[in-house]
Amino acid sequence: MKQLLVLFTGGTIGSRKQGDGIDVNESGSYALIDSYNNSSQYRADVTLQAAQPLNLLSENLTPDDWLALAAAIRGADLSVYDAILITHGSDTLAYSASMISYLFAGTKAPIVLTASNYPLEEERSNGLRNFAGAIDFIAGASLPGVFVVYENDKREQLVYLGTRITQALSFTDQFGSPYDVPYGMMVNRQFEWHANAQNPRPEALKPSANPKLAWEPETLKLDDNIVYIKPYPGLNYSYYDFSVRKPKAVLHDLHHSGTACAIPEGPYSLPQFIARCLSLGVDVYICPIRDRTAALYSSSLRLIEAGAIVIENMSMEAAVAKLMLAYGMHDKKAEAIAFVTNTYLYYERIGG
Repeated sequence: MKQLLVLFTGGTIGSRKQGDGIDVNESGSYALIDSYNNSSQYRADVTLQAAQPLNLLSENLTPDDWLALAAAIRGADLSVYDAILITHGSDTLAYSASMISYLFAGTKAPIVLTASNYPLEEERSNGLRNFAGAIDFIAGASLPGVFVVYENDKREQLVYLGTRITQALSFTDQFGSPYDVPYGMMVNRQFEWHANAQNPRPEALKPSANPKLAWEPETLKLDDNIVYIKPYPGLNYSYYDFSVRKPKAVLHDLHHSGTACAIPEGPYSLPQFIARCLSLGVDVYICPIRDRTAALYSSSLRLIEAGAIVIENMSMEAAVAKLMLAYGMHDKKAEAIAFVTNTYLYYERIGG
């Protein structure tokens, strides 16, 4: 008999229709367990106990909420529970999955996140199936680490490594993964690994014993002094004036080919913006780039020559979470940069 701790955090999976809108509801989360217990997907070999450290729509999530969730996970007695199942809103699921993966990279027990596309009472909802699929994954696979289980629009129950899930697309509500390679799939309630060179084999999964990641709930800090910028034609960097109040770091997204506007000067020049940031003591990171040792476009090289720090083979969601963790844990800039670029925590770098 497996003992699972279910941590409810709100989100659509814990919401109900209220008037013309959808919002979290005190009874919404616990109704999920009742629905599961009365469904054909119920497992008699699993016992569920529940707690609710958060109750919010995930778009309203802040770093303080991550701290509260981390404390709840750390406070769970894993001599009693075999695994932890977290229900979460879909809007920020990918960011939370990355953050939890980093904070609990050393877990020997499965920590699985799941969500829902619609409130449970709607016929279109996949919430109950996702919840049941997560329980089946835990009960059957029992793999160490952090995972996400979520059904796509083909009714495929995909399993993602926590640092390798990307935000759902606006018009399709479908989650993705780097190189479009999820970790596996639930088939007939059993986990099937997606055999791919990018994916570590299930038997090779192991906790990360990284001493630089030691933390306690009372002292854990996540730094939100990070600015994330997404490129587009006509992005005018003159509006980013850090002369009065400056962040610790800028994370600059790139086009799919690892590029952004690299003209030498002017308001649209990213190299000039990088130089201005560095003169103010603001670190600038660029991501994603598949491999900086491979042939790059000249525009990419100009960004690196201007002083941008490259984050290779990592999703933007994982990069955001890692930067907040790095600058929260390390007061010295060099240590923060080394943590971001040189540590390898939970399979965040694709192919490793």
